Amino acid sequence: MLRNIGLCSTLVTFALAFGFTGRSTADVIELKTGQKIEGDVLKETGTELVVDIGVDVVKIPVAQIKSREAGKGATAVKTTTEKKDIFSTADLPVRTVKELAEKFGEGVVLVQTPSGLGSGFILDERGFCVTNYHVVEQETRIATTIFQKNEAGEFVRRRIDDVAIIALNPFFDLALLQIPVQKDFKFQITYLAKDNELREGDDCFAIGNPLGLERSVSQGIVSTRNRNFSGITFIQTTTQINPGNSGGPLFNLRGEVIGVTSMKLLASEGLGFAIPIAYVKHFLENREAFAYDKNNPNTGFRYLEAPRRRTFKAPPVPTTAP
Repeated sequence: MLRNIGLCSTLVTFALAFGFTGRSTADVIELKTGQKIEGDVLKETGTELVVDIGVDVVKIPVAQIKSREAGKGATAVKTTTEKKDIFSTADLPVRTVKELAEKFGEGVVLVQTPSGLGSGFILDERGFCVTNYHVVEQETRIATTIFQKNEAGEFVRRRIDDVAIIALNPFFDLALLQIPVQKDFKFQITYLAKDNELREGDDCFAIGNPLGLERSVSQGIVSTRNRNFSGITFIQTTTQINPGNSGGPLFNLRGEVIGVTSMKLLASEGLGFAIPIAYVKHFLENREAFAYDKNNPNTGFRYLEAPRRRTFKAPPVPTTAP
C-alpha cells in the first residue's frame, strides 16, 4: 500500500522503534521534524520521494526533507548527463536545497562592471558563463568573482579580471561571457534541465548576489511557467529576486538550471521572473547570430522584418470610340 508521509506518522514511528531501518544499503532521510527514515528510494519526482521502509511504502514530500544521504554500500543513484557544445544537460536525483547549494554553489559567480554588479553561472570547463544582457550592457571591462571551497569546506572569494564578451542577445536579455581559464583550479559547472517538465507549484531556488550580498540562497515555488511580457514568456516565481540576482540561475530540486533570474515587479514581494531554459539553449546554440565584435557596435546580428512586396497595378485598358 502506498501512503503519504503526512498520513502515516504512526507507521514511521513504528518502523523506527522496531528496527526496520537497519539496512546498510538504504538511504537515510532526515525530516524537518527531526525524525530519520531509512529505506530504499523507489521513485523520485520533483515534489516527493517514494520510499520502501520495509513494512510499507510511503510518499515523502520533498518540502518536508531536511537532508538525505546514501547508506553504506548503497547503490549510487543513476544520473544521466549529455554534453553539448558549450553546455551540458542532466537528469539528476532529487536533493535538498542545502545539499544542492553546497554542490553547485561554486558554479554561481558574481559579475562586476564599473557601473554595477549581477550574477551568472558557469556552463563548462572553458569558462563559458551566462548572465543577463542588462548586467553588461554598454560595458567592456568585466570581472567575475568565483567562490571556491578550501580544505575546510568554506567558500573563498577569488576575483578574475579580463572576462570576454562572446555573444549578446538584447531581445531575450541574455549574454554569454568567457572567464579566463585558471591553471590551479577547475571551474564547477552547472547543468541545464534536459526537458520542460516544469509545473505550477514545483519547488525551486535561486543562488545569486542580491544588493551585493554574495551567495545568497532563496527558495520558492513556480507560480506560473508562462507569464507573458511583450511577447516573451517568463517563469513567474515566489523565489525572492532583487537587484544583483540578475543573471543568476533558478534551480529545480534536482540542481538543474530551469531559468535565468531576470527581473521583479517593483514595490512587490514574491513576484520574480526568470527566462525559461528553452530560450537560453536557443541562444547558446545560435550564439554566432549574436556574436559580439568590439570593433563593430552593431553586433550581434539583428533579424529584421522583410520588406513588404509591392503590389502590381495593371494599367487601365484603353477604350476606343464607337
